[in-house]
This record gives sequence, C-alpha cells and structure tokens, in this order.
Amino acid sequence: MLRMNRAGLGALALALVIGAAAPASAADFSPGSAGAGDPFFPLAGNGGYDVRHYSLDLDYQPRNNSLDATVTVSAAATQDLSRFDLDFRGFHIERLTVDGAPAEFDRKGQELVITPSAGIRNGRGFEVQVAYRGHPKYVLDPDKSKDGWIPTNDGAFVVNEPQGSPTWYPVNDTLKDRATYDFVITLPKGRTAMANGVLVSRTENGDTVTWHWRESVPMIAYLATATNGVFETRFGQLEGGLPIYDAVDPQTRRYGQKEPEPELAWSRLSIEPDVVPFFSDLYGPYPFDSVGGIIDWAPNVFYSLESQTKPNYWVVPRTPATVVHELAHMWFGDSVALAKWPDMWLNEGFATWSEWIWSERHGGQTAQQFFDELYAIPEDSDEGQDLWFPAPAALPDPSVLFSTPVYDRGAMTLQALRRKVGDETFFSILRTWYAEHRGGNVTTADFTALAERLSDQDLDHFFQVWLYEEGRPTSW
Repeated sequence: MLRMNRAGLGALALALVIGAAAPASAADFSPGSAGAGDPFFPLAGNGGYDVRHYSLDLDYQPRNNSLDATVTVSAAATQDLSRFDLDFRGFHIERLTVDGAPAEFDRKGQELVITPSAGIRNGRGFEVQVAYRGHPKYVLDPDKSKDGWIPTNDGAFVVNEPQGSPTWYPVNDTLKDRATYDFVITLPKGRTAMANGVLVSRTENGDTVTWHWRESVPMIAYLATATNGVFETRFGQLEGGLPIYDAVDPQTRRYGQKEPEPELAWSRLSIEPDVVPFFSDLYGPYPFDSVGGIIDWAPNVFYSLESQTKPNYWVVPRTPATVVHELAHMWFGDSVALAKWPDMWLNEGFATWSEWIWSERHGGQTAQQFFDELYAIPEDSDEGQDLWFPAPAALPDPSVLFSTPVYDRGAMTLQALRRKVGDETFFSILRTWYAEHRGGNVTTADFTALAERLSDQDLDHFFQVWLYEEGRPTSW
C-alpha cells in the first residue's frame, strides 16, 4: 500500500469438503473463537474453521450504492464446532441455513454469530447459506483512512487493508486463512468489474453485464477486490503467456489536476511488462496466474493498494515508482504475508526498497543514495520526527501502521543490511526469504533469524537499533 502522505437476495455457503465424521455428544462441541487474536485487530478473523473457497455473486447498482449478493464459501471445521463467527458489517440478512437447515444467528459488532442445528465435527465440511442485501458502508481505520467498498461517481473503489473486507462480504478476515475465489459481478451495461485472478467470462444481459473472475492461488481476504465503474481496458499477455489485465478510468488524473489524464495513466501501467520479469529474476518466480492494474478516479481515498494480481491506484500515480512498489508487493505482502499486523515493515519496507533497487538497476538513484538522503535528516526536524519515530518493528498501536518509519526506515534497514553482509549474501537472503515462505506467513523474528543464518553473523545489535529503537541509529 502507498498512502498519500507517503505512500436483492444473496446466499453464503460453506460447502461440504470432507465426509461425515463419527457421532458425538453435544458436550463434545464448543464455539469457535470470535477473533484470531491479532495484537492490533484482535476481533478480526475467527476460530474453529478453515475457509477453502469463496464464490461471490454480486449484483451492484452504483446509482444508489445497492448491493445484493450470493456468496458461497467452502470450509472445514478445525475443532468440534458448536457455533462459529464470520466477520460481516451491515446489510439486512433475510435467510441463513447451515447444511440446508435453518440456523440461529446473531449480530455482535462485526461478528455474525452462527449456531447450526447440530454440531460440526473436527475435519468435516459444512455449508452455510445467508441471504443479505443493503448498502455497503466503508470503515474508517485508526489512522482515519477509508477501507472496504468505497463508492465513486460511477461505481466503487474496493480496497480492504487492513479491515475492509467485511464491509461487503461475510469472511474470515484473518491474515492466516487463505482461500481461492470466484467473483461473478453484475453491473449496469457499460460498466466494468475488475477482480482478482483471470477473466473467465463477460456476458451481456440486456441492460446489465456480468463479469466472472477467478483467483486460483489462495489469497488473504484483505487482498480481494471488486473495483467497478466506467473503465477503458486493455487485456493481453506478457511474453511467456502470463495474462495481463489493465483498466483506466477515463476521468482519472493526478491528484490536484483539473483535467483527465488517461494517457498518462496508461503510460504509468506500461512498465508492468518490465517490472514482472525484473523482480522474478531478483526474488524468484512471479507467484500468481495473472497481473495487471486498476487506475480509478477515487480522489477521496488517498492511497493505492496491492490487491492480489491487480493493484488499485486511487488516482494516476505521480511517478512510475508507485507501480513498481505495488507490484513488488506481489512477492512481499501478497505471497510472503504477515503473520501479524505490527510487522507491517516486512510488507512496506520491502516494497519501498524494491523501488530503490529498480531505480538503481535502471539508471536512476542507487539504493545507497536513497539511504544517504534519508539518513541525513536530523532527528530534531519535523521531517526527522516523522522518519525516526516510532521504530518500525515496535509500533505502539494501529494508528501508525502506515507511518513513515514502516516504509522508509524499513527500506533503510534492508539497505543497511546489504552494506553489512555484502551483496552476494544479501540477495541470497531475499531469494531464500521468498523461496522458503512463498504462500505462507512470516514474522520479523523469522527474517532476523534467516539473515543471521545465511550471513553467519550475530545481527542482534544491528536489528535492535534499526527495528526496535526509536531515533536515528548511530552505530551498527
């Protein structure tokens, strides 16, 4: 992600995936937890089950921001389950069944609490159907940014980091539960829906058009998108056959500009065919089955987001570096993902440093020059207070989750590590980090342990001053 100051009837189904288990008494079953226990968002996500697949059938009317959805989710119980939660905000629920039978449900904040008529054995699949309709409302993060289904003048800009997914579909909104997705999105004729993965079909139905997208690589919930509106599109293939899907709002422009700049938007996206092989050579194979970008005109959002396979840009990026940044997240953030939100520097520091190495290898400033410019900023200046406080791996609360140190001090940590261990070892660390954790979840401790293992150095002091201590490091 890059933030501006830096950077109707539906049904929900959890389909049967494993055969019936042995009978059990009611006393054997217990509720799944109401949250996954993240330090910053403890009630996000749920316990007791694992989602395998979401099928989202969305009928959206942008004129009045009305959404009717049919969502199908396949999952399996991970304990003997008496009841379970989904994260879901708003909407009127008209019907809810579990395995075809009516089930009790309750709403408690963002929790949709579901009690099936019979317990679900550990390892067994189950199916839930929920009918809901209404008007999606975005949520404000602790830093006052908007997340979720954000209406625009012709559709919606759909971005979810860190807690926006439950504003438009029922979900297990945790970093540790990846699933595959199908999106079937019906809109008024003339509108385009852009979602994750590959385009399966586009069907005109008189006054409406239906877009079907499929993401076959398991994805964390916050990375899902269904951005829609009036777009120009260019779909094709990169050299080697990777599908590429780009969309530009003809009304988009750079922030602060009065006239539309769609050709500049296309120019920004034109580097994608070079960025993908560059990072594939540097870090390892591209992790997904398609790539692309969506440049919308959403001037009240103030950030871009690395939605899996198709980053969303709220306006035309001022420089190509933003596109480099968001595509670098396909490796670090989307594939190699956080285990907990306070370790955000592992996403944003890596993507920012990726901007620097792209510049270095393409005739621009070197990564060391970026580092030196930032390191020269004194602590007692306004800019220094913004850069050197708080420490990037010791964030005090979620209001600073996207603060400057997460991006710039995170990137500086990597560049300082490069200087300390040498290029050969440093690039081996990055490639090994990706190879060992692709499709998994990681912590800062995982990274520091890997760096020490591959460098054969004691790096405790180094990481302490760069990641955990406030202020400008003076020795490392």
